[in-house]
Amino acid sequence: MLRTAGARLLDDRDRAGVRAVLENDPVAACMVAARVEVAGLDPWRLGGELWAVGSRLDGLCFSGANLVPLRGERPALRAFADRARRHGRGCSSLVGRAELVLPLWDDLAGHWTPAREVRADQPLMALAGLPAIAGDPYVRPVRPDELDRYLPAAIAMFTEEVGVDPRLGDGGAGYRSRVAELLAAGRAFARFEGDQVVFKAEIGALSSQVGQIQGVWVHPERRGHGLGTAGTAAVVERLAAMGRISSLYVNDFNHVAKAAYKRIGFTQIASFATILF
Repeated sequence: MLRTAGARLLDDRDRAGVRAVLENDPVAACMVAARVEVAGLDPWRLGGELWAVGSRLDGLCFSGANLVPLRGERPALRAFADRARRHGRGCSSLVGRAELVLPLWDDLAGHWTPAREVRADQPLMALAGLPAIAGDPYVRPVRPDELDRYLPAAIAMFTEEVGVDPRLGDGGAGYRSRVAELLAAGRAFARFEGDQVVFKAEIGALSSQVGQIQGVWVHPERRGHGLGTAGTAAVVERLAAMGRISSLYVNDFNHVAKAAYKRIGFTQIASFATILF
């Protein structure tokens, strides 16, 4: 039986090879590619480590705030699990292509604390070019000075989607800082009615090829009126103008959201899975 060597830590000498792997799967790898393009492979600048198996990077995995397997057959995933067990769990979730995440979690489940939730089937959807419907003209980038108006909607979205209040632990300072960074980068979008946000969405990751839309939310009193569909289409228009593919992933049980994204023109290209801790 062939044995696979353990996972090794990459550095900037491996940058060209890593970029080639990420560019081969641009939509699924967007979260990591966006980081690597800006920061390289230095762990301090990257905010995590990139692990590889094989001299040709037959297996690749990002380990940071999230554990993201990017490539690999079963032996490579076992090697990543071995390294992750030795390091201990420092991530808040395990996320990526379902065919990589679920077997990796099988190898980790008996060694890490139990998962709070396993979302095993999340359609990964993509749209190149303009949406099939017109975007909401009232959706616009949120200005940095509007943080206090925008933040309650962001907190409501996070709590509803993830099931945890992002203000726990530090009173919300860390989450506020992350949202402020998105506003400063021009990657948070909203429709305001008075001082109230009735629709919001963000471009959570932006690589040279793809923009990943996240945090889509409509005020509970305004749901069912098409604000989410038209608002998301407006963000797609922005990404198309930037020459980027639009992508997102959604829980399989969220039939309303899936139908809305299909009306916009998104098609499923793969399945993600997320293990939440």
